[in-house]
Amino acid sequence: MSQISYKDAGVDIDAGNSFVENIKPLVKSTQIPGVIGGIGSFAGAFELPKGFKEPVMLAATDGVGTKLKLAIDSGIHNTVGIDLVAMCVNDLLCNFGTPSFFLDYYATGKLDVKTATSVLSGIAEGCIRAECALIGGETAEMPGMYSHDDYDLAGFAVGVAEKSEMDRVALVKAGHKLIALPSSGLHSNGFSLARKVLFEKMGMKFEDNFHGKPLIQTLLEPTKIYVKMFKELKNEIVAMAHITGGGIIENLPRVLPENLQAEIQKDAIKVLPIFELISQHVNPDEMFRAFNMGVGMILVVEEANVATVLAKTDGYLIGEIKEGKRKAVMI
Repeated sequence: MSQISYKDAGVDIDAGNSFVENIKPLVKSTQIPGVIGGIGSFAGAFELPKGFKEPVMLAATDGVGTKLKLAIDSGIHNTVGIDLVAMCVNDLLCNFGTPSFFLDYYATGKLDVKTATSVLSGIAEGCIRAECALIGGETAEMPGMYSHDDYDLAGFAVGVAEKSEMDRVALVKAGHKLIALPSSGLHSNGFSLARKVLFEKMGMKFEDNFHGKPLIQTLLEPTKIYVKMFKELKNEIVAMAHITGGGIIENLPRVLPENLQAEIQKDAIKVLPIFELISQHVNPDEMFRAFNMGVGMILVVEEANVATVLAKTDGYLIGEIKEGKRKAVMI
């Protein structure tokens, strides 16, 4: 009777081992003070940072959504890892958490070592930009669950905050100003709608010229990571809202008390060209719910600190906090 191996069933252990060897230098490049040991053990270890009076550990998890479909179909795999890190660490910042370390989960039908290494190179680059360490992860080869070329990503970021600094909502007051920090593009939200409009409705191709470069480059532009900005301007910021799925309308109220509303000057928003293109076939209200429209993060800032924040970022004023029911209003 013939014997069946794990490889015959679709799982290549040797490929997995080769992948681990490939990523060791990538992981090493992200090490920061606090990392204990390296990859290869059963768990990653990180020493709790010193200098906190009442340290609180914060955790965030996210994926990249159907932006992965574009990476897979185009064969460009080295940027979605940056998105993965960004979507997690940017959330931590909104609770005034400083990212410490990151973990990833990579699942595929058949492990292609070259593709997986390219993806992990993006994750490592994201960690470098976020000034956090990649201390572990999981690679799952699951034939029958995914087609051979498909893969999925999940990320997990852990950071530390001072307990007394976490409740930002209580600090938001009427008269505070709203500063928009530009996004780099779609970031990692709204791609199901974008793909339907651009490729099904408009019949566009990856290689089509869009503002001087192939359309696919604009679509795969990595999500901005705002960690360095946060570290530099933390003392000048009252609160932060990461503009992800749901757009400004649904994310900004998350940092508001019940008796205050955010008034946004709609005409002040610097809408990126890619959103102008998509909006040819999408209702304006739907655009502002599905996409960031060019705003990646909104800062709530006291009027006295506005000049400092504007001078040290590429941000711009878009509104103000006023008395009213808890919501974001476009005017």
